[in-house]
Amino acid sequence: MNDMLKSMSVATSGLQAQGTRLRVISENLANANSTSEVPGGDPYRRKTVTFAAELDKAIGAEEVKVRKVGADTSPFREIYEPSHPAADANGHVKLPNVNMLIELADMREAQRSYEANLQMIDQARTMLTRTIDLLRS
Repeated sequence: MNDMLKSMSVATSGLQAQGTRLRVISENLANANSTSEVPGGDPYRRKTVTFAAELDKAIGAEEVKVRKVGADTSPFREIYEPSHPAADANGHVKLPNVNMLIELADMREAQRSYEANLQMIDQARTMLTRTIDLLRS
């Protein structure tokens, strides 16, 4: 029974990590067109999530944790639009380095991982319930 509780704890850590990832992806999508408020300034910079495996000594199992939420250092996109309030002296506007297709693919992957962890918790709960029912008999 202890192993099932460990597996539920590991799956719960996966839920938390993927929940953070989904939040960051949502921020990226919400700011995909956010430019600077000052002429020539930098726009929103895409955020990334890095995971790490950490040993939980209390249960003796490795769990997934968010190591850090960082910034994507890829270059900004630029367009020529001299009338835009964020345009620099040459008329160029920097746009966020957010690629909608990448964000949507990441979101789909995070959603599937989240669902897999939910399914793992459900299966462990079902096994625990059946074990308790057998012990009662």
